[in-house]
Amino acid sequence: MDLLLQDKVIIVTGGAKGIGLGICKVLAQEGSIPVIVGRNEADNREAVQEIESASGKAWQVVAELSRPEACALAVQQVLDQFDRIDGLVNNAGVNDGVGLESGDYARFLQSLRNNLVHYYLMAHHALPALKASKGAILNIGSKTAETGQGGTSAYAAANGGRNALTREWAVELLKYGIRVNAIIVAECWTPLYESWLNQQPDPEAKLKTITDNIPLGRRMTTAAEIAQTAAFLLSEKSSHTTGQLFHVDGGYVHLDRALKG
Repeated sequence: MDLLLQDKVIIVTGGAKGIGLGICKVLAQEGSIPVIVGRNEADNREAVQEIESASGKAWQVVAELSRPEACALAVQQVLDQFDRIDGLVNNAGVNDGVGLESGDYARFLQSLRNNLVHYYLMAHHALPALKASKGAILNIGSKTAETGQGGTSAYAAANGGRNALTREWAVELLKYGIRVNAIIVAECWTPLYESWLNQQPDPEAKLKTITDNIPLGRRMTTAAEIAQTAAFLLSEKSSHTTGQLFHVDGGYVHLDRALKG
């Protein structure tokens, strides 16, 4: 299926690794130009090189998105380079373990800056260009907002905010023809996830405990599976879809618990 994404300029925050990189690769395969926005220039450039070596196009901007001024500058750099923005994927963030017992006021607020505030700022600064292109916004969220996890109050709160902003922006931006959706991730295999797993006392047993609770195939979701859905939601092939939270999770969140374990 041709998603009609040829030459579309799409910002992907946190696009150098994991789910973000998976999204960038699929967008490039569809002929669009993913713009990676991330804090580490070496990682950004490595991702761009990987995409271009596969005959795609990509670009990158270095930005520490927890700093408000960096969000504005990143968007402006994209406009200076391409004079348009056709889509925004808010993806950057990390489950930083700021819990109710383990956290404090300063760490909680910093986690919200790291995981939620830049979603708003990137959309705010990109909005004039998105109005002009009638582009789309896609927010990447986490199951923690719906299932809880324990020990991660700030990240769960940020993801609850991402879900709420998805619905709120879908309403506010209807008059501009801008669609806003979200993909909710449960257990997705990424280098960061693998690193966390390898820190466990028995990584193999821990992985089995996790995959046993994923009904479809008893396996982790892949970044490519998230990315394929992302590309569709950013494209005109999903032209009458807005304000939706899509769970690409093998049935983890919503299927009957009897199917698990």
